[in-house]
Formats: sequence, structure tokens, C-alpha cells
Amino acid sequence: MSASTKSFQTATPIPSGGHGLAVLLLAISAFVIVTTEFIIVGLLPALARDLDISISVAGLLVTLFAFTVMLFGPVLTAALSHFERKRLFVVILLLFAGSNALAAAAPDIWLLGLGRFVPALALPVFWGTASETAGELAGPEKAGKAVANVYLGISGAMVLGIPLGTLASDGLGWRGTFWGLSGLSLLMAAMLMAVMPTLAKPARVRLAEQARILRDPYFLGNVVLSVLVFTAMFTGYTYLADTLERIAKIPSGDVGWWLMGFGIVGLGGNWLGGHFVGRDPLGVTFIAVLVLAIGVVAATPLAGNHLWLALALGVWGIANTALYPICQVRVMQSATHAQALAGTLNVSMANAGIGLGAILGGLVIKHLGLENLGYVAAGIAVLAMLVVPLVARLKPKDAAG
Repeated sequence: MSASTKSFQTATPIPSGGHGLAVLLLAISAFVIVTTEFIIVGLLPALARDLDISISVAGLLVTLFAFTVMLFGPVLTAALSHFERKRLFVVILLLFAGSNALAAAAPDIWLLGLGRFVPALALPVFWGTASETAGELAGPEKAGKAVANVYLGISGAMVLGIPLGTLASDGLGWRGTFWGLSGLSLLMAAMLMAVMPTLAKPARVRLAEQARILRDPYFLGNVVLSVLVFTAMFTGYTYLADTLERIAKIPSGDVGWWLMGFGIVGLGGNWLGGHFVGRDPLGVTFIAVLVLAIGVVAATPLAGNHLWLALALGVWGIANTALYPICQVRVMQSATHAQALAGTLNVSMANAGIGLGAILGGLVIKHLGLENLGYVAAGIAVLAMLVVPLVARLKPKDAAG
């Protein structure tokens, strides 16, 4: 995902000044694009009712998007990474505009699924190249800040995309939410076309050379750990809106505000995860997953008292969002080389966990009931904790840190 310092230093020189707006537009585009992935979670109850399908079937839309990113992300990112960035981003945003419009107009889950499949192909390509491009636009001295700005858009979408979608759905309906995303995608495509300079085409990089990291047991162990962590996270998180409605008896019009609170608290977790992960990535992963298990398992028993429920959701939200940067940094640090590919692979495997979590959560709801969802999610979190020391044993003895 993120570009290395070397990438910024070897980029084609760009005249200074005037590109701050282009970086800002990339960050806003990142927010719109990643929100498109996560917003579906907040819309599940409404679209399930409207399309007359079960919540478990609706949850498969989450799995479809996540598994598409998982399967096609690294290959498409590698295949398209040498394309001129301005045209690449504009085309991606136009694809998102059309796909969100299709989702908004879809009469059934099949066309809605197509409207989710197409943007899932394009999302990892944007995610894998946007930060590098921001660094190139800003120049070597301001590259770090520019990359951080793009990641703020991505993190904001992960944390706030679901509650924003839920609130928009309450006012506009779930179809109106997709129409809104379509319009925003089209607007960002037009603005990038007008503002962003044309950049030199990046050189092709041999994927076979980068893929040597797949022979490293320690790297692979960290990737497997990410799959488990994200499975634990999204077994419960995918159906959080439904849990708030049906278990906590929160009016549907207020669910979006609860999710907003979950996301705002989660921003603190995003900072904590990024701050502490560099010291001991595996140790911090263990602690964050433990906190996640406590929060998710406590939410259902405390659902009858909204004050205690808010406390449980706060604990859950901090751990949930902290694990985004923790897993990304942990996997990239475990790679001996090709960290950009390592980051993209982690995104793909995280989406595998997202998809698995949505499937498992749907099965739990169908066979055990929604009230048992938190216990299953916590059990998967405990399994991830047990894997942490096994991964630590794979670490090369001469590795630093």
C-alpha cells in the first residue's frame, strides 16, 4: 500500500507549488472510494427489508466485495501500476460512479451484487497507488505528510463510512446513499481531471522478484494472523447495526448516531495502534485482539442498559480501529523486501477475513441467533491470540526488533 522512501526519491521531478490541492483531492477520493466498500454494513437492515431478503443473505454483499478485493487486488495492482496516474485515478472514479448508480437503481440483489463487484476490482488498485502518487506530487520533503493525508482519508472512511451511510440511509434511503456516492465519485473524477498534473508513467516492476516474500514463513505467518484478526473483527462488526436494532432495541433512526459514536471513539484507537505498533508489532496485536474480545463479548449482555452498552462499544471500537494500522504495519515490517507488495497482500488478506467474518456471522445468526454472535466473534479473537506466539517463533533469529 504505502510507498517506500526510495519510491519518492526516484520519482520524476515535479515543479513545486500548486499540488497541495491535488493531494487533498486524492485524500477525499480515497475517502469516497473506501467508504463505498464499508458503507454497505450500515445499509444491510434497510436493503434486506426493501429487497425482501434475510440479513444473512444481504451480508453476502460484504463477502462478495471483500473476496473480490482479495482475489484480484494484488494481480490488478501489479498489472496496472505502470499506467499514468491521473488517467488511472479518473477511470477508477468513473467506474465507481457508474457502479454506485447501478447499485442505487438495482431491482434485486443480483444487479446490486454486480454494482458491488465492479468497484471491488478497482478499489485495491487505487489503494495500492494513491499514497505513492501523493508523495510524488508533494516532493521528497513533504512526501510523508502527503501520504499521511491520503491515509487519513482511508482511515476516516473505514471508521466513519458505515455510520455516515446509516445516517444518510435514514434520510435518503439506501438507494439515495448509493446515488450520493455515485455523484461524489463523478465530482472527484472531474476535479482530479482539472487539477491533477499528468505524471510520468512509472516503470514496470517484475512481480516475480517481489513475490519472493511469499517464501518467507514469518511473513506468511503474519498474513495468516491478519486473516484471523479481521475475521474476528467482522464476524461481529458486519451485523452491528442489526445488533443495535434487534438486541439493544435502539430505534432505526438512532442507529446511525450510535455507529457514529463507535467510529469517533475508533479514531482514538487508530492513533493508539499507529503509535504503539512500531515497538512490538506482535505484542501490540495480542493486546488489541484481547481488548476486542472483551468489547465484543460484553456488548450483548449489556445491551439492556444503554450506558453500559456505550462503554462496551467504546472498548470494542478502540480495539477494532486500532487493528487496521497494527496489522498493516506488522505485515509490512515482517517483509524482508517488497514492502509495497506486502502491504497490498495484507489488504487482500484482510478482505479475506472481512468476507469470512460476514459469512460466519450470517451462519451464526441463522443457526444460533443474533444474541450469540458476540461470543463467536470473541472465540475467533482468542484463536488469533493463540496464533501470535506461534508466529513469533517463525521470526528469523537475526531479525532486528
